[in-house]
Amino acid sequence: MGFQQVTATPAAIALIRQLRAVHGPLMFHQSGGCCDGSAPMCYPRGEFRIGSRDVLLGTIEDCEVYIGGDQYERWKHTTLTIDAVPGRGAGFSLEAPEGMRFLTRSDMCSAEELAALAKDPPRRGPGDDEEPGLGSPRRSSM
Repeated sequence: MGFQQVTATPAAIALIRQLRAVHGPLMFHQSGGCCDGSAPMCYPRGEFRIGSRDVLLGTIEDCEVYIGGDQYERWKHTTLTIDAVPGRGAGFSLEAPEGMRFLTRSDMCSAEELAALAKDPPRRGPGDDEEPGLGSPRRSSM
């Protein structure tokens, strides 16, 4: 992967490390709206199934960060920064009981960054006939 479209603040990195110590490997999915707005959702790696339209923005602290394909189309010209601030986290995200919440800040990509993205576009999630990425292990049916 070339240019990464995601970074994290020191506060977010500290919270990720705290959560990883309790929950093990983690992943993020940038929500596109609905119940929790546009919050970055943090899950144990593999607990959120990555779809074929999801886009891998990059990694922070060894955590893959995905965004829904439709949301990516609206935000593809930006770099996202995951931050952590005091407050109630999103209902399904791991930081909810910690008194902190992740949030996304965005900056416009520079002309050079946009050129890098055009040359080496981000990876999409697995299709139905592909092996899943780190975020989405296949589970057997019961």
